[in-house]
Amino acid sequence: MEINKELLESLLTEAKENPRLRQNFDLRTSSADTSQRMLNALHSQTEVPIHRHEKTAETVICLVGKLEEIIYEEVNEYVHEATSCCDDVIRQKSFKEVSRQILSPAEGKFGLQIPAGAWHTINVIEPSVIFEAKDGAYRGDDR
Repeated sequence: MEINKELLESLLTEAKENPRLRQNFDLRTSSADTSQRMLNALHSQTEVPIHRHEKTAETVICLVGKLEEIIYEEVNEYVHEATSCCDDVIRQKSFKEVSRQILSPAEGKFGLQIPAGAWHTINVIEPSVIFEAKDGAYRGDDR
């Protein structure tokens, strides 16, 4: 299989027609392949929630376009809430941005390695196609 301009343009067209404004293309060789390797075409209004992969690093390489990879740290705050019978302490989780990196092949900024457990998301600046790789088979509960 060849990864060429036609394939990337086709994926971007499919992504534009997808309500989520993104389209992935599985690069595994079979269902027995326990890696995660894919192309992901993304348009600027796609929403990727802040997430992490607890047990694996993620390699992201931008093949075409321009986007920002944003890394966060988790912040736990505790607030007191008085109710009619007692004083409860509630944990509220939020995120603090710790780094923002532009990925753009035109600028010579091709990719990065996201450490296992790091919270992250992307902001797509212009239609982009990225190559993503992670260890292990995809499990919906492993994020």
